Amino acid sequence: MSSEITSLITFVESYLTWLSSMSGEVAALILLIAFVVLSALELNYPKRRLSMKQARQSYQTNVSLFIFNSIVISLLSATPLLIVAEHYSDRGLLGYIANPAWKALLSFVLLDLMLYGWHKASHSFDCLWMFHKVHHNDPYLNVSTAFRIHIVELLIITVLKLAYIIILGVNQTMVLTNETLLTLFIMFHHTNISFRGEKQLGRVIIAPYLHRAHHSTERNEHDNNYGAVFSIWDRLFGTLADLEPAEIGIKNSSPQTVFGLVKFGFTPENPVPVYELDLSLTSMIAEAAYYKAEKRAFTPGNELRDWLEAKREIIRMVYGDKYIRQQANDADCHSMQGPFTLC
Repeated sequence: MSSEITSLITFVESYLTWLSSMSGEVAALILLIAFVVLSALELNYPKRRLSMKQARQSYQTNVSLFIFNSIVISLLSATPLLIVAEHYSDRGLLGYIANPAWKALLSFVLLDLMLYGWHKASHSFDCLWMFHKVHHNDPYLNVSTAFRIHIVELLIITVLKLAYIIILGVNQTMVLTNETLLTLFIMFHHTNISFRGEKQLGRVIIAPYLHRAHHSTERNEHDNNYGAVFSIWDRLFGTLADLEPAEIGIKNSSPQTVFGLVKFGFTPENPVPVYELDLSLTSMIAEAAYYKAEKRAFTPGNELRDWLEAKREIIRMVYGDKYIRQQANDADCHSMQGPFTLC
């Protein structure tokens, strides 16, 4: 067992030594090649068959959003992470570790743990979810979905990474290496493929089948599998879900254009559909209002109150609390337009 661990450490050291000599241009070339290869794989061996129109729409939107985000980031700073790393390398906590291989490995593992925490927070707080839902609204999950990210979320992640670099003292080489590896893993687990041994691979890293569950339209399913690289965090914190989602994306209609997505990110939550009272629903409300009037012995002057209370209860029962919160803002409209109007 000790010889296997020694061999693994030796392999990691040699691999990291090779990566450390990699320039930004080489890293970009590697990512481009990986993108092309993964795209070809999902085109020829898709887990879920997409029409050319669906695939073209998803790729066009995601690549365009990536270009838009890249332009904005470039205007702020061409290479913010590398610039900060140049000034703070070896000043942080990693400076206490002498072995460069362990230092590089620890920096990558801690980066992945930080991103797990950020990802989970994005699903837990509405102020973060409203930006993160842009990533989830792609109904045709594929390798390009890795680049569907709202510019505000991208800026927040960049700030988090800057703090991580300063606290740990991550140097430029490790930053470039970590970003390259991280992007490769994220492209991989978004790829629309399935392969033999995927379940076994999922015991260590986030494989496509695990991340596909994370893109389910059902909240109890997509609030799982937050890991970017390693699946150990989901196992450790009880957020791992091994399932096959029925549908991908988010519920209700949402924009599929670049600027539509940018605007969509600033909406607090998915728009609640406006429901119209059908005949059966009106009958239910009328019956509930009648029982309320009966309880007060049909004393006149409370008809409007009975109707509104009955309507609120029936709507909550049928459509849930979200609709009630939306309609609470229209109380004045109700009183002006009459009890039979759903504002």
